[in-house]
Amino acid sequence: MKESSNYGSVKNENPYNVPYRPQAPNNVKSDWTCDMASSVEKFRTLEKNDIDHLLTKNIPDVPLFDDNEVFSTCAIISNAATLRNSNLGYFIDQHDLVLRFNNAPTKGYEKDVGSKTTIRILNSQVVTKPQFQFVSSPLYKRLKLLMWDPSNYTSSINEWIASPEHNFIDNYISFRKSNPRSNFHIVHPQYLWRLWDYIQDHTTAHIRRNPPSSGFLGLAMLLPRCTVVNMFEFIPSERMTHRCHYYHEKVDVTCTFGIWHPLAAEKLLMLTANTMPDQTVFHTGFLSIPGYKSPICTSF
Repeated sequence: MKESSNYGSVKNENPYNVPYRPQAPNNVKSDWTCDMASSVEKFRTLEKNDIDHLLTKNIPDVPLFDDNEVFSTCAIISNAATLRNSNLGYFIDQHDLVLRFNNAPTKGYEKDVGSKTTIRILNSQVVTKPQFQFVSSPLYKRLKLLMWDPSNYTSSINEWIASPEHNFIDNYISFRKSNPRSNFHIVHPQYLWRLWDYIQDHTTAHIRRNPPSSGFLGLAMLLPRCTVVNMFEFIPSERMTHRCHYYHEKVDVTCTFGIWHPLAAEKLLMLTANTMPDQTVFHTGFLSIPGYKSPICTSF
């Protein structure tokens, strides 16, 4: 799925009424992730007490992650077509936690993308639109789930729930009632904008005023829990193609370079924090970012 296809309009430069924010000075350091631990609020999901609404009444009683859930190695797997013929599947499956996105399959692609999935991040289109069969598909069962839906920059929770970008609420409730033991949470919409603020504060150009990608959201979610986060094909390798995703033949260059999320700024931050040599990034197809549990951050 092309995540940016129906979110907002490319012609509208500021669809979420994001206020002007000065671009950053050219002083971004490789250990920006450690700074992120103290300068961005703790990863936040919607909670039952945020609003009295049928949606929040159906939020699980257990958190997405327990406080003691920490991991040595975490893998974030993009949906990029450059994963084809990568032979990375075995290595991916050796990670303690594996994060995937939207409706990306593993069956039939195990050699290149592995078979293990710990958590999926879904945008609200996947939860809402009938073609994804969210409520019934086995793709979304027996694992952690996290969904996001964008709000206006200054919207309250009440305003957002009254008019979400995609009307996911009925399907969320249906899924939770059909799968009462599921660990399925929703990103607090204002957390997305705090991430956007962080990216702009660490970018020397004005970025697109739309929420960060699921990939950067996943990185922010896992940095506090992992010693190292390996990100697969977020920086295109030498296998780069005009196809969008490894699991179908659709051709669209915007899947790689992005026209909706501030992808260029995200990728530059990822490269700045990366500890792998260029050969690993551009030939093998992944980069490594130290998490808050790494010696780099714990020594601060």
